[in-house]
Amino acid sequence: MSKYSNDPDMERRRILQAVAVTGLTATLGGVLVHPGAVQAATPRQGGRIRVASLSSSIADTLDPAKGSLSTDYARHYMLYSGLTQYDTDLAAQPALATSLESDDQIHWTIKIRADVQFHNGKSLTSADVVYSLLRHKDPAVASKMAAIAEQFSEIKVTGPLELTMRLSGPNADLPVILADSHFLVVPDGTTEFRTANGTGPYRLKSFQPGIRTVVIRNENYWKPGRPYIDEIELIGIPDETSRVNALLSGDVQLISAVNPRQTRRIHATDTHKVVETKSGLYTDLIMRADSHPTSNPDFVLAMKYLLNRNLIKKALFRGYAEIGNDHPIAPSDRYFSPDLPQREYDPDLAKYHLQKSGLAGVRIPMYASPAAPGSVDTASLLQEAASRIGLKLAVNRVPADGYWSNHWMKHPLGFGNINPRPTADLKFSLFFKSDAPWNVSGWVNHQFDELVVAARAESDEQKRRQMYADMQEIVHTKCGVGIPVFISLLDAHDARIKGLGSIPIGGLMGYSFADHIWLVD
Repeated sequence: MSKYSNDPDMERRRILQAVAVTGLTATLGGVLVHPGAVQAATPRQGGRIRVASLSSSIADTLDPAKGSLSTDYARHYMLYSGLTQYDTDLAAQPALATSLESDDQIHWTIKIRADVQFHNGKSLTSADVVYSLLRHKDPAVASKMAAIAEQFSEIKVTGPLELTMRLSGPNADLPVILADSHFLVVPDGTTEFRTANGTGPYRLKSFQPGIRTVVIRNENYWKPGRPYIDEIELIGIPDETSRVNALLSGDVQLISAVNPRQTRRIHATDTHKVVETKSGLYTDLIMRADSHPTSNPDFVLAMKYLLNRNLIKKALFRGYAEIGNDHPIAPSDRYFSPDLPQREYDPDLAKYHLQKSGLAGVRIPMYASPAAPGSVDTASLLQEAASRIGLKLAVNRVPADGYWSNHWMKHPLGFGNINPRPTADLKFSLFFKSDAPWNVSGWVNHQFDELVVAARAESDEQKRRQMYADMQEIVHTKCGVGIPVFISLLDAHDARIKGLGSIPIGGLMGYSFADHIWLVD
């Protein structure tokens, strides 16, 4: 039986174990700090801050189902709550749901927290949750999660604070999926989003799409004592240098998406800090299996051995990255397989496989763009290394504008960029399964496909872990995707802001910063 529940005794044991192992002391908000820092780290209420994300648009929305930019996600987590929420390992923790239980990973019983109020004073019921989940299946809503919601075969109210859910197939990751910002809960029957009526930590004060969002503290928030900040203004500043300048000048107090090259400027001050979040973000070298010459397995291996991962980590990302091993599971992921040998930069092996492929001396175009961070510099490093072994790579640098529609996955040899995903299943299903819409390398491996489906249904954690290890090995060995590093997410903030940590689904603490931070004098 799969059981996901809010067990205070279990949580207490987990915290005590962490204290025993690390010598740390737990304080409010789940933050672990050194014993001597407990008083300094105690949350306090009050204050106003401005926060700058990297994007904003006139299409900015108050509808969680339609969020498409980082500023949308941050706005929605301020205003609404979900059934579950991510922890620092991207596992699901209780939120509006107190438990999600299933015997077969298909039929789920979900119990809802009592005494939760929407911002207009309405009490939360299971009918609100059923409506919030089923609306993603309505084509008129145009939900960004419509494809995921297809597995919601049936959802029914079985009590004021209980509902049942039947999936089209077993999926042990349902609690994690429901933590996504698109699945945040809205009142039953809501069809217009000119304002926001949620159960989140903040109430909407004003909203100007493409300009700013201002929220104020929700005094009736279901988490006692939270949130801490009185008022938050959220804006978008697309240019990264301008974002850093705004932070250092005091115009804003928290920013996301800092370029590693800018970290020295921030570290040079006594008034600002950088927060690194190790993540599953990566820029991948794509070698299409359905095109020539990248369908040649020896050419693929030659390119993988030419990836100087340590140099890419140090020179391109200033050390703010983790070494990759040509599969999408990062070392920080709980399903990462440490037993798979690390592929190293090896020009001799690259030359051997190049000669075996029969492509030595052949001119091969390679497409890169600033749209895929680090791809232009990685292409230059590959071009230089390839020239030493007799491979002629012609780098075509194309503009960021239109890259994803005109070039991504459309050339035999090119680059992509994949944002973090909360589960191993989503990483494999979206980008590597044969029938995936974004099967970036165009490969087909039936053994891999069968493992993806089987792992999704497996409730035995040890067996599931082995399945994901097997998938990593198959992708590493046979797939035409090279993943040199996993890129860290970098935020920066005024040092007076406390409580900011890492949730590796995205910057700004997985976009949920507003629920955690406070301001000191």
